[in-house]
Amino acid sequence: MTMTGPSHTDRVMWLRLARTRGLGATGFARAIAHYGSADAALDDLPRRARNAGRRALDIPPADRIEAELEQIERVGARLITGLDDDFPALLVAIPAPPPAIIVRGDTALLTRPACAMVGARNASAVGLRFARELANGLGREGLVIVSGLARGIDGAAHAGAIESGTIAVLAGGIDHIYPPEHAALHERIGETGLLLSEMPLGRTPTARDFPRRNRLISGLALGSLVVEAALRSGSLITARYAGEQGREVMAVPGSPLDPRARGSNQLLRDGAHLIENVDDVLAILADARPPMPSPRALEEGPAPASADLFEAGDEIDEASHQPETILARTPLDQLRALLSPAPVSGDELARAAQLPVGTVHALLLEMEMSGEIASLPGGMVQRRRQS
Repeated sequence: MTMTGPSHTDRVMWLRLARTRGLGATGFARAIAHYGSADAALDDLPRRARNAGRRALDIPPADRIEAELEQIERVGARLITGLDDDFPALLVAIPAPPPAIIVRGDTALLTRPACAMVGARNASAVGLRFARELANGLGREGLVIVSGLARGIDGAAHAGAIESGTIAVLAGGIDHIYPPEHAALHERIGETGLLLSEMPLGRTPTARDFPRRNRLISGLALGSLVVEAALRSGSLITARYAGEQGREVMAVPGSPLDPRARGSNQLLRDGAHLIENVDDVLAILADARPPMPSPRALEEGPAPASADLFEAGDEIDEASHQPETILARTPLDQLRALLSPAPVSGDELARAAQLPVGTVHALLLEMEMSGEIASLPGGMVQRRRQS
């Protein structure tokens, strides 16, 4: 990265190359390494595309990029490119870092040590409470919490760290609010925390965009912590990226009776650090050393083959992160999703489901009579093991 501020023309050319369809972050990094500048790459890429047997390369014109920059400024956001001195150092160190990111909020959070927290969207009430309390405790110790603003564990982690500092990494544009019920949380993070995305404003995410987002979640942090995760989930993709990026991988153990814990328990069998409290995380991250940027990403090398240059980008496991299907859920369905083998109170279920306490207790009585749950001393309930 250059130590002097880029000119406006340099930024426009850089973003034109970054927004070239079909190039991808890997192709972008290879192009910059070979040509030395975005301007030089843009001059030669059409010829290379023809030699690779591709159709005309979709390079956006400069006026389209100028319009994007104006739109970013208009919404109170900021573009940070790989040319800028304040591009996050931890992102520089990952393979094929994003060429540029768009942010809105407190960019000083990018300079502080961070921990990523991810987990199940259909999290249990116990998992939601643990994530919220752990994020709050880590925030009080000075750590920034990074997550993806999804339903479940992500939202709980952001909420727990909202006062101390949290970064929401989005799969679409930072102006795309998803899920809809996180609109207030999205807005508050934009005001007191930081919204971040490598996608242009207005972008609605597709299945391929979520794993790309996950690599940024892990890339911005010294370590990634999985609270609840099924065996095949986006959270495990984040953990995999963390390991590949040389970051710490942590997981919270869960009941073997709960499918939502099978992925996180598998991480522990594979060598992830076991986390039970704030001190566990602090002890692990205290010894974590930020990786150094790979020289291969910064030095010129031999001309890459056209086929390598025009690959779509990073390997993406789309099947592990299909778009979420939104179905209208009844209050009973909501409680069933929140219950687990771990004991939980009716009042906590009411808070997690955002339902009246009276409604929740009536439904719990119905579920107890049908044999779905068991009542425990102290007003606690738990899901019965399915036979």
